Amino acid sequence: MFTDVFSFTMDPLEVVLRGTAMYWFLFAMFRFVLRRDVGAVGIADVLLLVIVADAAQNGMSGDYKTVPEGMLLVGTLIGWNVLLDWASFRFTWIRRLAEPPPLLLLRNGRFHRRNMRRELITTEELMAALRQHGVKEPSEVSEAYMEGDGSFSVLTKDKQSAGGGHKGPPGA
Repeated sequence: MFTDVFSFTMDPLEVVLRGTAMYWFLFAMFRFVLRRDVGAVGIADVLLLVIVADAAQNGMSGDYKTVPEGMLLVGTLIGWNVLLDWASFRFTWIRRLAEPPPLLLLRNGRFHRRNMRRELITTEELMAALRQHGVKEPSEVSEAYMEGDGSFSVLTKDKQSAGGGHKGPPGA
């Protein structure tokens, strides 16, 4: 009974390789395809995460059946995440690859429609973000960015940050 639960039925190296392959595939998908969120998690986002997790589990598991195999798989995924965080902190070129840079959405009261279109941000969404930062009119804004984590940062023309949230460029 305990042997069935606490022994390996798969080669541990296979579990690590499957976890590694799925981690990097999912990382690439979330970094380059689903790059940004619009500052909030909606029902569709949660649903997507659940579906992706279920689909990824099937690819990673290879039908593992024991606790150590599941623990090894989870440990592999967490290990890659910690290693990527450490490498992003330590090496600028990895940080540039792993974290999207701030995206300019508004400068001197003028919308950057191309960037807004690229991230599917409507004028109404950007205006709502400006209002959350205490800005009534786009003409009051020196620069407004969508940060890599999906939050908005707003710099007013009087050179004061409206509402914070500005992280600046990586490494700053």
